Amino acid sequence: MGSAWHAMSEHDTSEITVDVHLDPADWSRHLAEETALGLVDRPPWTPPVWFYDEVGSRLFDRITRLDEYYPTRAERSILAAHADAIAARTGATTLIELGSGTSDKTTLLLDALRDHGTLERIVPFDVSEAVLRSAAATLAETYPDVDVHAVVGDFHEHLGHIPSHGRRLLAFLGSTIGNLDPDQRREFLRRVRHSLDGDGWFLLGTDLVKDRTRLVRAYDDDSGVTAAFNLNALHVMNRELGADFDVDAWRHRAVFDEEHQRIEMHVVAVTDQTVSFATLDRTLTVEAGGHLRTEISAKFTEPQVRAELAGAGFAVDASWTDDNGDFLLTLARPA
Repeated sequence: MGSAWHAMSEHDTSEITVDVHLDPADWSRHLAEETALGLVDRPPWTPPVWFYDEVGSRLFDRITRLDEYYPTRAERSILAAHADAIAARTGATTLIELGSGTSDKTTLLLDALRDHGTLERIVPFDVSEAVLRSAAATLAETYPDVDVHAVVGDFHEHLGHIPSHGRRLLAFLGSTIGNLDPDQRREFLRRVRHSLDGDGWFLLGTDLVKDRTRLVRAYDDDSGVTAAFNLNALHVMNRELGADFDVDAWRHRAVFDEEHQRIEMHVVAVTDQTVSFATLDRTLTVEAGGHLRTEISAKFTEPQVRAELAGAGFAVDASWTDDNGDFLLTLARPA
């Protein structure tokens, strides 16, 4: 599927384009199939997409402001300190952001590229057409001399549809790559490398391995916001998949998996539970104390990031951490 919509921004000269490569019905079917596969795995799991309805998105915004949740602040502090250097090194005319949402995270980069006089085009890329259309309008108003070319797609399938002209900087921030398992990361990085030419740049944000207590607290805050966020996914699956979770019969848990170097978020059954998923023709049975995994968030070391990028055909040009060494921002280009 592919469709495009073009408009001139009302108050300026920027052009807004929205390319749609993701059919909502196909996306819903994909999510249902992935969830069905996860439910029969052992231990069972569901994809983290079910977190992000309107309630979940508001809860996640609150999470990013919690004292315990350091990644957002740490990444932003790196961008504040080094966006100018990134703009100078890359000379990018096009900034592409994968999983852009409202594009709040990239304001510092956009401002730096604009101030360097190179920014010509912004390409927000996400699965939600409604969010992207709203973000595109906001970006066009904020950067009136810059074209906005939004792409609605799945970065596992549609990276080949991102605009190819100009010197491109592709950003994947927030340590979202940590939600992928090692095989998925290898394939994703290979696709990113394939989508960039020799003049392209890749900016990757990754959360670093650190004190286990701090890691777990970032996903299990004292005020219970993350618990509410995690359990809200059960409400979403009840609504979207015809499930019949008794949400009060589950509790939130965050653990650090030493073997895989990752945080796992679970919902744990307080009593024996049998959950039917009407739209999936699946039933989930979990004994008391058993769990359903709702998210993974891998944590990295700097050598590991360099090795994974090299394995996909990238060479690291520069990397930066925040003052506490909590988070890593890596700038790479095709080797």
